[in-house]
Amino acid sequence: MSSKLIRGTFILTLGTIISKLLGLFFVIPFDALLKGHEEGASLYQYGYVPYTIFLTIATGGLPLAVSKFVSKYNAIEEYAVGRRLFKSGLLMMVITGFVSFLLMFAFAPIFARITIPSDEQVISVKQVTTVIRAVSFALIIIPFMSLIRGFFQGHQSMGPTAVSQVIEQIVRIVFLLGGIYVVLHVMDGSVTTAISIATFAAFIGGIASLIVLLWYWFKRKPSLDELKKQDKGEVDVSLKDMYKEIITYSVPFIFVGLANPLFQIVDQVTFNRAMASVGNASNSDAAFAVLNFFSHKLVIIPVSLATAFSMTLIPLITTSYTSGDRKGMSRQIDQTFQILLFLTAPAAIGIALLAEPTYTLFYHPDSLGTEVLRSYAPIAILFALFAVTAAIIQGIDQQKFTIFSLLVGLLLKLSLNIPLIKLMETQGAVLATAIGYFVAILINLYVIKKFANYRFQLIIRRTLFIGSLNAVMALVVWALYTLLEKFLNPEATVSAIILVAVCGIIGAAVYFYLSLRSKLAERLFGEKVIRVREKLKIG
Repeated sequence: MSSKLIRGTFILTLGTIISKLLGLFFVIPFDALLKGHEEGASLYQYGYVPYTIFLTIATGGLPLAVSKFVSKYNAIEEYAVGRRLFKSGLLMMVITGFVSFLLMFAFAPIFARITIPSDEQVISVKQVTTVIRAVSFALIIIPFMSLIRGFFQGHQSMGPTAVSQVIEQIVRIVFLLGGIYVVLHVMDGSVTTAISIATFAAFIGGIASLIVLLWYWFKRKPSLDELKKQDKGEVDVSLKDMYKEIITYSVPFIFVGLANPLFQIVDQVTFNRAMASVGNASNSDAAFAVLNFFSHKLVIIPVSLATAFSMTLIPLITTSYTSGDRKGMSRQIDQTFQILLFLTAPAAIGIALLAEPTYTLFYHPDSLGTEVLRSYAPIAILFALFAVTAAIIQGIDQQKFTIFSLLVGLLLKLSLNIPLIKLMETQGAVLATAIGYFVAILINLYVIKKFANYRFQLIIRRTLFIGSLNAVMALVVWALYTLLEKFLNPEATVSAIILVAVCGIIGAAVYFYLSLRSKLAERLFGEKVIRVREKLKIG
């Protein structure tokens, strides 16, 4: 890879990680501001999940698809083709964004009624309708913005996307928290108004991001115009062919992006019904918030970090497959799986072991929250594995199986969710998610084995080895936590901070030492790790 592409990948990965972490840490003040209005978290999530699905359909694969299209024609010096797509695409995105907004706004009462089947619930259909309509305004601007990001990425310019992502998140969070504070604590308004403003913050964040992108556009337009003058003009691609190619590129990315929101919407549609059927409608909204908002925000941390690193290897897999280098491709798949497990497994296990102080630290003491987080945390490994196996399948040009595996997983989730919730309540929804993802991953692995002629011997051995390192780390963390718990109360905020910090740092140090001592880290991350090992005089 060129140094420009490596630098661009690093910038985009860094921007994504910062954006994700901001999206996690805002829940601490969010939860504090909602004290006395605990239903606000459920109401927020009831509005945000349908919005995420609409948004993913409208823009899910667009930046990557446009990026791939523009870079393809730039490579053969047909710069005008990408500019034509950009010009017509902006108009198309204005239309599709506005249509998406109208659909979501108009159908908000239907989504709300599906979500709130029982009058015994704390939250009403009218409240959910108001919140869904508030967040729907963001659909007007986000698709338009995504196309600009994709255009810049096609020119191997990742800075505009990374900076605009971070600015969007900062502005959204500041407006969200400020809005909740003013409505609830200054104006003494309703929680519905506060959460409506909180979800409307997505639109405000989108405007801020668009301003950043337009600034980059006017700054770089002269150099882009100079590039256009060098256009060969030998390729004539019709708008129909352009959009056909874009749709081909984007559909698989859309389905991968939809995986998590679709599993969440299954919970949103079925969870309250199942809880009501066992006489638990009054507790349903609070339990849903624990499952799909509070716990999910924590579980997604290791997924974001691991997939961000692993995804940088996907273009190499695509290149090796296209050139017929099967040995190189197998080596890259091995490395992708190993990095994924190496990063995700210890984080997921650590969150599970420290579930009680972690939940207290980020939110508040809650026995249900602790219980759900403990069982939900290991599913982070499945989330990450699905994303990466789906990406590998795209790299070997078997995109249709991504859609198939996701649909099978969703069907299982949909079939099992209600009976398992009736049997196990909130934990039933967690188990149904695990089964759905597990089967989808098995299908993806079979496709990789068959079409990439990939052999799993090495990765099985390495998985067992990484598992043994994690077992040692987990034993140390468990023993240390058990000892410290005798002196520190995990339900007190200060004690929770100490428990998470001490156990987390010691656990990470043990894992780091074992990975250096066994030379696993250097096999995964190269020569720089060797220098670290020699400097620390390990092994």
